[in-house]
Amino acid sequence: MAKYIPPVQSKIGQIIDVIVLLVLAIGALYVPLFMKLAGSDVTHVVPENPTWESLGQNATMVEKWNQLGYADAASAAEIITARFDYSFSIGSLLVMILVIVGYYFIMLKFSEKEYRDVISEKFDG
Repeated sequence: MAKYIPPVQSKIGQIIDVIVLLVLAIGALYVPLFMKLAGSDVTHVVPENPTWESLGQNATMVEKWNQLGYADAASAAEIITARFDYSFSIGSLLVMILVIVGYYFIMLKFSEKEYRDVISEKFDG
């Protein structure tokens, strides 16, 4: 049996592959943020004239806030009261499921074609 020798990819092909993968990785990270699908909606309910007690902070917490550079409760109130919006829509969930299942079937189809090419190259010649 002949030893299988895979085809050699050119340097420009490798560079294009790296650029495409980089664009895809950055896109996968930032597209959900641009489409407002990530947990980026933050709500603040800051009490008027906040104190450490009204913000629910004990003496140990106040000491740690002071170490972080927040000397008074008013300067840390926005951070302490920040709450993320954890709501989601069924439509977004269904679209995500459709994308993942579609990707799975596309990868199965491409893999089957490539496996058949390798097997025919290895054993049919």
